[in-house]
Amino acid sequence: MSQTAAFKPGDLDRDSTFYVAGHRGLVGSAIWRRLENEGFMDLVGKASNELDLKNREAVFNFFAQTKPRYVVLAAAKVGGILANSTYPVDFLSDNLRIQVNVLDAAREHGVERLLFLGSSCIYPKFAEQPIREDSLLTGHLEPTNDAYAIAKIAGIMQVQAVRRQYGLPWISAMPTNLYGAGDNFSPEGSHVLPALIRRYDEAARSGTPVVTNWGTGSPRREFLHVDDMAAACLHLLENYDGPEQVNVGTGMDVTIKELAEIVAKSVGFSGAIEWDTSKPDGTPRKLLDVSKLSDAGWSASIGLEEGITATVDWYRSNLTEIRN
Repeated sequence: MSQTAAFKPGDLDRDSTFYVAGHRGLVGSAIWRRLENEGFMDLVGKASNELDLKNREAVFNFFAQTKPRYVVLAAAKVGGILANSTYPVDFLSDNLRIQVNVLDAAREHGVERLLFLGSSCIYPKFAEQPIREDSLLTGHLEPTNDAYAIAKIAGIMQVQAVRRQYGLPWISAMPTNLYGAGDNFSPEGSHVLPALIRRYDEAARSGTPVVTNWGTGSPRREFLHVDDMAAACLHLLENYDGPEQVNVGTGMDVTIKELAEIVAKSVGFSGAIEWDTSKPDGTPRKLLDVSKLSDAGWSASIGLEEGITATVDWYRSNLTEIRN
């Protein structure tokens, strides 16, 4: 018999063991910082060279030894369009194995509260905007990252199945485009915002008079600072209990042209901005409906200009260590 109906969300015990899978990644590291700031005293994280989450036996042994009460599953194989298009087998196989191993071990060892993190790419390519949670599985996926999306959808389904079969109050959250400290700024692997920060910062440093971007600059995108994402995750763990995944975003978007102008201002680039309209724009708009998140009592607090300025500062302070 399901126990979910009897569960009432509330404050998590700050003294209990809390495992953050993927604690060195963009999202996982932000969640770790948030939990530390919130007074959690027994945080556990393992780097991939210490614990290979694709190794089922190793994962089960880790859970048997550690016995975490709470888990955030932020570990994943991630990448941009090029990587997803080139290595779909890796993105499907690696993510499925990571998820199944961690979720099965968490269930086997009685993890009380778990949050699974996915991505807004789970939604159909032509979903109605803003994208609601009930758009899931109503249409075709974007072909360039469908393997990754299918893996994440499988994770949502497993969380829902655990709720039905075992009555555990596990939940899933789907973030919009994230950015912030610890992002990937490499030319080949980065997403649009860190790519723009690197491009404009290098142009400002070298005195380049013109920066040219792909497309027309007209597509609209939503961006959420990763520290806001971390705050939302803890809020959901303590305040939300439902089978449906929860969109996490700001509910607001900007054009890529507007984004480029904010980045240029943040890095001090005063040259010209041009657009190569022979290059593709991609999807015209991608905005999440965050009504469910708002109903749960949370909204973003870091403005885009503020967040980009902080990210530029972090990027410049870590130039020697960031991924090239």
